[in-house]
Amino acid sequence: MLFNSIEFLIFLPIVFIIYWFVLGKNLRGQNLLLLIASYFFYGWWDWQFLTLILLSTIVDFICGQKITSTINKAKKKLFLRISIFTNLGILGFFKYSNFFVESFIDAFTLFGLELSSSSLAIVLPVGISFYTFQTMSYTIDLYKGKMDQAKGFVDFAAFVSFFPQLVAGPIERASNLLPQFYQKRNFDIEKAKNGMRQILWGLLKKVVIADNCATIVNEIFNNSDQYSGSTLVLGAVLFAFQVYGDFSGYSDIAIGVSRLFGFNLMQNFAFPYFSRDIAEFWRRWHISLSTWFRDYLYIPLGGSRTGMRGKIRNTFIIFLVSGFWHGANWTFVAWGGLNALYFLPLLIAGKNRSNIEVIAKGKIFPGFKDLVNVLLTFSLTVLAWIFFRAESMSSAIDYLEEIFSISLFKVPEVFPKITLVLILVFLVIEWLGREGKFAIEKFGLDWHRVIRWVFYYVLCFCILWFSGPKQDFIYFQF
Repeated sequence: MLFNSIEFLIFLPIVFIIYWFVLGKNLRGQNLLLLIASYFFYGWWDWQFLTLILLSTIVDFICGQKITSTINKAKKKLFLRISIFTNLGILGFFKYSNFFVESFIDAFTLFGLELSSSSLAIVLPVGISFYTFQTMSYTIDLYKGKMDQAKGFVDFAAFVSFFPQLVAGPIERASNLLPQFYQKRNFDIEKAKNGMRQILWGLLKKVVIADNCATIVNEIFNNSDQYSGSTLVLGAVLFAFQVYGDFSGYSDIAIGVSRLFGFNLMQNFAFPYFSRDIAEFWRRWHISLSTWFRDYLYIPLGGSRTGMRGKIRNTFIIFLVSGFWHGANWTFVAWGGLNALYFLPLLIAGKNRSNIEVIAKGKIFPGFKDLVNVLLTFSLTVLAWIFFRAESMSSAIDYLEEIFSISLFKVPEVFPKITLVLILVFLVIEWLGREGKFAIEKFGLDWHRVIRWVFYYVLCFCILWFSGPKQDFIYFQF
């Protein structure tokens, strides 16, 4: 079920009304309702894949009980391994089987041996990379003694399948989200208003920015051999806004919907395109995944406690694994490797934590140095996005070759004026609201009530009038 669909527009109010007005004082009933609603929400795509969520839930719930109840450290580690291997095994089979089969065939082709090119044709379940990482955090944190075991199966199952963020995150830690299922939740009108504002902004990001960019991006990338380097640059820039509007828009809607039900999810994006270096970009982009890899992979590998050689090794491991997490294609690995190379000079120079505060905090305009650094960081990011978007490594290389040719100086064959104006207005609002958790969290709250509501109605009008052709969320494929 899509957030930007009629079905969800009907589904959400029904669940909301039952949740607050029928089960408002029944915590167990609310959790059971969320579990049923979440399975219905996910099963709307394909009910058969509900068995995978249920399997992960059962395995991790039982392993969690065993980890907590046993004193023997070896047995604790055994059940932790069962949890991790089960989740990664499911993820690996459904997400990477075709990739490894095709790579195996390609490797033999290099030596002149022709093998059958038929793959397993395995369908990738929506959101599997998100909920497997979320449920693994539970058993890992239990093993490390960072949290208590789940009190009941229904509560735990509702945590694993929580519908607002089930399909595309944020990837919540069990230590943050699971305890919220045990706390009595009272309807908070201010929290609900805040959630509605974030939903509104997320919808605008998705249907106005991302979906309008998608049409042009698809045309340019699918026919890149027919366009000049200047047009390809435009296509790459528009893809940068497409993927940001699409993914951060989903996160905004997920966080906003969660607030309607009394839950607080972590911030997943913090205005990453206003970053002054790549390290800052990765602290602001897909925060839930970046911090997951930091806590569960980078730090266990030694993190920054090792020497410089170890830091470099660990950094490349994190970025390459992050790339591979995004998809079973060498283009994603290249994207991760390229970002690691961007990060390397900052790491060696010890400047990877130079820009912690919000850019130009308390000011309207950035300084010249900050502006130059933002433009440079954005340019490097756009360059890397080409690998992320390309269908293959050869396509990405051809795309780049044309960009760095004389045709770069031609007038672009494609120039979507309305889309570019919408992006410009969008950036202005994002800039003015960059000190909040989302652009319009505090934007306009000090205006006269009439003016503020006119602003909200203008955003609603833009969503209805300027929405692009309906597109699936990009991160559904991951």
